[in-house]
Amino acid sequence: MHIDDDHQHYGSALIQIAEDPHFTAINAFKINGRASRCGFRVNKDIGVYVRYRTETQGQRCPVYTFSFSQDNLAELRRMSKRLSQVFLALVCVGDREICCLPYTTFLEFVEARRAEKGAAEDEYLIEVNVPRGKRMRVWISPPGTKGRYLCERLIPRSDFPSAIFSPARAGVV
Repeated sequence: MHIDDDHQHYGSALIQIAEDPHFTAINAFKINGRASRCGFRVNKDIGVYVRYRTETQGQRCPVYTFSFSQDNLAELRRMSKRLSQVFLALVCVGDREICCLPYTTFLEFVEARRAEKGAAEDEYLIEVNVPRGKRMRVWISPPGTKGRYLCERLIPRSDFPSAIFSPARAGVV
């Protein structure tokens, strides 16, 4: 079987989940009988939506930019309706880190952007900065701007995968 890049990069997140002592099972999340490319059901009721970026963009403030289309948003909504909790695992390949973002926080980002723009958009971009020796910074930018942030959050590097098994521990600041 051919190995795609997403197999390798998603695998980095899935292996860490499987190595956690709270792990019991993992399956592809199914929509209308078809396996999702990004969504996974962990144990019985936890959803993990894995995305990856290999390199940062920008020189002054290097960020990994994760895009979410309307199809991605619909898939995440389906997961949140069928599972008790959903997390985004944003794999920052170049820095060898995984940013664990609760779906509820992601929704706050999208809603803040919608409110600022005054309308829904076809795609939303979540940016992750991984400064050396510090917490990861995650945000969504206001429309038509550079260098400004909406809803910036700090995510501890140690949150993944433990936060998906104990969401009260999720260190979103």
